[in-house]
Amino acid sequence: MKTTEAKVTDAELAVLKALWEQGGSTIRELTDKLYPGGGTSQYATVQKLLERLESKSCVARESSSRAHRFRALVAVDELIDQTLRETAARLCEGSLTPLLTHLVQSRTLKQAELQELRRLVDKLDEGQD
Repeated sequence: MKTTEAKVTDAELAVLKALWEQGGSTIRELTDKLYPGGGTSQYATVQKLLERLESKSCVARESSSRAHRFRALVAVDELIDQTLRETAARLCEGSLTPLLTHLVQSRTLKQAELQELRRLVDKLDEGQD
């Protein structure tokens, strides 16, 4: 998948999450997932969101059949990376340290989360030698 530089709105993120979960989907399938029982206006909303995501190179349209299918071009980890870097640039002069420190200290971490962080720090330390 490719990295996008475009900002994604909350509504666009909901569409991306559905695509990540379901894989390739038609507008109707996405509408049914996002707006169960939704009508014409919800269908049009999803269609517009997909058009915006396509213009941002976040999704691709596959038009091999009558109903176009859409798939995500950006992976969730790429979007997380982009969003955190943008936030760090805006709030912390580009440094990830204050942002990450705050995220870790602002809530109680589960034991599994702490173990994963320890593994990551150990791995990073090994690379510094």
